[in-house]
Amino acid sequence: MALPKTRTSRANTHSRRSNWKAKPVDLVTTTTPDGRKVQVPGYLVPAVRKGYVDVDKL
Repeated sequence: MALPKTRTSRANTHSRRSNWKAKPVDLVTTTTPDGRKVQVPGYLVPAVRKGYVDVDKL
């Protein structure tokens, strides 16, 4: 792991951390095997289409 050559000031650290924002997950509309249309995160779309994920429990 790389090491910093000098210590970062507290002001720079706090400024960097205060600017970070979490982004909400984008929902995608997809169809389940039984024909219902549901909105799920994009990374779950293939599993929902194949019926591996029970949407009612999400």
